[in-house]
Amino acid sequence: MRDLAIRAINAARQFGASYVDVRVMERTTEGIDVKNGRVEGVSSGTSSGFNVRVIVNGAWGFASSARMDNAEAERIARQAVQIARASSLVAGEAVRLSALPPQIGSYRTPMQIDPFTVPLNQKVQLLLDADAAMRSIEGVAITSANMEYSRERKFFASSEGSEIEQELFDTGAAISATAVDPESNELQTRSYPNSFGRQAGTVGYEFIEAMDLVNHGARIGEEAVRLLAAPQCPSGITTIILDGPQTALQVHESCGHPIELDRVLGYEAGFVGKSFLTMDKLNSNYRYGSDVVNLTADATIPGALGTFGWDDEGVPAQRTPIVSQGIFSGYLMSRDTAPLIGLSSNGCVRADGWNRLPMIRMTNVSLEPGTWKLDDLIADTPDGLYMSINKSWSIDDRRLNFQFGVELAYEIKNGKLGRLYKNATYTGITPQFWGSCDAVCGLDEWTVWGTPNCGKGEPMQVMRTGHGAAPARFRNVQVGVGRWS
Repeated sequence: MRDLAIRAINAARQFGASYVDVRVMERTTEGIDVKNGRVEGVSSGTSSGFNVRVIVNGAWGFASSARMDNAEAERIARQAVQIARASSLVAGEAVRLSALPPQIGSYRTPMQIDPFTVPLNQKVQLLLDADAAMRSIEGVAITSANMEYSRERKFFASSEGSEIEQELFDTGAAISATAVDPESNELQTRSYPNSFGRQAGTVGYEFIEAMDLVNHGARIGEEAVRLLAAPQCPSGITTIILDGPQTALQVHESCGHPIELDRVLGYEAGFVGKSFLTMDKLNSNYRYGSDVVNLTADATIPGALGTFGWDDEGVPAQRTPIVSQGIFSGYLMSRDTAPLIGLSSNGCVRADGWNRLPMIRMTNVSLEPGTWKLDDLIADTPDGLYMSINKSWSIDDRRLNFQFGVELAYEIKNGKLGRLYKNATYTGITPQFWGSCDAVCGLDEWTVWGTPNCGKGEPMQVMRTGHGAAPARFRNVQVGVGRWS
């Protein structure tokens, strides 16, 4: 990997590049899917290649290849330089990079059990046993269980003298049960530990073992069946308590995306829109939320899905305050966007493959823990709803107006959980919603939830991000939006 990278750097410099970086990467992924008591599929694949990114005459150029030999290294270097030179003919501000001392080092995901060393039949049997536990509940019609784990080896080198090796693992799994009403054909689904993918982290197979999927199978099956007979969530303005996974998704959609500086600058407007957090709001005491709202972007949290040693520009992983006691204080930045606001990159650039241009991505954007216990928070709430695990979401292209649906909700009456409701939804406007947050649970109930399927870019790149969250309470929220027959 190193020899190829150095050859490409030297060639690009000879062809006229003022800056060069090279990523050589190999990613291996395996997945297992079980549905309705049968193995639906076992997949395995490896992708490898390299890319060269250059600056020529103040413009970027990028090229990549799956063929890794000396001649190809020189060809791709030349191609990247040619692209940059052509780009420089278009009027625009010259690229400036924030300062970065040469980075030399290596990083490997800490783990106890390499998931690739666990026998396949053992992993399949775990999912089959969890699936059987869900199917043991009468009324459950559809069950699924999945597991995915990957290993990414990459080498980064730059013309500034950086040389970095990393070996990153991510591991995750999930189960879901769907009950069907035979008369109305209504469907209700419960998921564990999270919905829409899986709960995942930069950890080993011990992470999946700790989920205890089998012993949660019957519970989520029973809850799916109970939802069929549950009343529709009422409409109105009320207090809500979001559980940890739902709070994490709320952070992802209404906090993580709008702080991406490339969105703010309009670089990503064609696919995922811009951001309401325009640059005039930085350093202006802009109130993003209440005093109990503290958000950070931290790529150093052990085991979190957005954790690494260095980003794909060679910037060290770090922790950045985003919202401090409700006041907006920072963006996710790259080496070429940070100088536009007089700052340096905070290490938030990644690409999902060797043939993709790296861009600003979330690391672990988290709502910092508060001081409450969930039982005390419920007891302190005279009237409201407790809402659990995402079912649907919609948010505008500036990340301002949103609507979320959850798999289930419980009535809160006189500080106690009451009736179960189905099809619960809530809506809000981002700064007002976070301004209504008056309580966050503490570290004992705080978990970093993995989002393994965050999409961005054209062509779209799927990235793995993390979001630390605990149950949180919000006042005066509109619930029960939407129609159900």
